[in-house]
Amino acid sequence: MRLRNKPGAKETILNHPEYILTDASDWRGQWQKRFEKTQPIHIEVGSGKGQFIVEMAKANPEINYIGIELQTNAIISILEKQLEEKLPNLQLLLVNGADLTDYFADSEVDLVYLNFSDPWPKTRHEKRRLTYHTFLKTYETIAKPKAELHFKTDNQGLFEYSLASVTWYGMTLKRVWLDLHHSDYEGNIMTEYEEKFSQKGQPIYRLEAVFHEKDKA
Repeated sequence: MRLRNKPGAKETILNHPEYILTDASDWRGQWQKRFEKTQPIHIEVGSGKGQFIVEMAKANPEINYIGIELQTNAIISILEKQLEEKLPNLQLLLVNGADLTDYFADSEVDLVYLNFSDPWPKTRHEKRRLTYHTFLKTYETIAKPKAELHFKTDNQGLFEYSLASVTWYGMTLKRVWLDLHHSDYEGNIMTEYEEKFSQKGQPIYRLEAVFHEKDKA
């Protein structure tokens, strides 16, 4: 989805380093210091306008959340929400999700969310999919042993690809939903895309997968 340019977005971001960073390399391994309390860290790669990450932070004060987004015109919407809410357990990061090992230390993250990622349907763009094996390797590096990956999409092709990708990578599938909104799953918090697609009657797919215990050197 193409987003409109928001006048002054870059300036607003630079004026609020207490909530958002454009380069977090200095905070690698130190993320807990940016939160009010030391708690499990959950990250969302590709947070869009932030409805999911903001509502998750409000609903789960015992967890620290980091929303990661590459587009300035998207993350500014999350920052605007945070400036209103001032949630002590929410931080934002304006960076490329492919470079997460530059900003997070090994085993620093407890859970990774991927919500309605770009499907990149053409085969030549496979490496850009956020469940491609190089991305999974990145998540595994920054995640704690046996950390989980939670993934939601409306795109059946991407979901089938992701099921295969996490399995081939060696992850353990914990749970799978082929029609989330008509299941017994409780506590679902929707993204903006999820609301849009579900209103059209499209099924929402979801999976939870677990990284294996890391080898001890």
